[in-house]
Amino acid sequence: KLQDQVNPFPNEQALALIQHAYGDQDLDSIFSHIEEQPLASASIAQVHAATLIDGSDVILKIVRPNIKQRIRADVELLHTIASLAEHYWSEGKRLRPKEVVRELEKNLYDELDMMREASSASQLRRNFEDAHLLYVPEINWSLTKTNLLVQERIYGIPIGDIEQLKQQNINLEKLAETGVEIFFTQAFKHGFFHADMHPGNIMVDATDAENPRYIAVDFGIMGTLSPNDQRYLADNFLAFFNHDYRRVA
Repeated sequence: KLQDQVNPFPNEQALALIQHAYGDQDLDSIFSHIEEQPLASASIAQVHAATLIDGSDVILKIVRPNIKQRIRADVELLHTIASLAEHYWSEGKRLRPKEVVRELEKNLYDELDMMREASSASQLRRNFEDAHLLYVPEINWSLTKTNLLVQERIYGIPIGDIEQLKQQNINLEKLAETGVEIFFTQAFKHGFFHADMHPGNIMVDATDAENPRYIAVDFGIMGTLSPNDQRYLADNFLAFFNHDYRRVA
């Protein structure tokens, strides 16, 4: 439920946050309509559909109010638990819980910056603009702020809705192959990848059922791989495919 079904915060609060992002500028001069009911509500942000004055359909991703304070309190508790685990648990030193919490903390705070997310989305969009594999919605840079992302609205079938995919006669084998190709392209060609590809963040463009295309959303957590990382991963995959488990180990 944390993916896209968290209890939403009130519409009045959402509108107040949007207005605060644009200062004294009248919202009616930017948007012709903002949907009251959110499209999705996740742990960090909430998404509303809107229409710009020029008629373009967009989504507004609004960072939850007071979320930084809540994260800080929760992370401090995790730091305490990790310290206790490392000290008293026999597996503590090997599994390094304190480092795990530090990594989690960094990613959580990065997710609060919508300008960072907009940059990541734009980079991923450039990486796949000549390929039919993956569609990344376009960012409206002139309207995006630190706590508010404005992005092209896209339409698709959620990847977890298998029944609807079957009803639309989507070629599931082709969809699976494309998914693997997208992963390997990100990891080994670009060295830059979407690191939060849970079902709430992936949709399918059903326009061409025989050659379905993936649509990605939510670019708050991205990863990078150096050439050394790529080599390490490639060696592991090859050993795994060749059933050389001693080499994997």
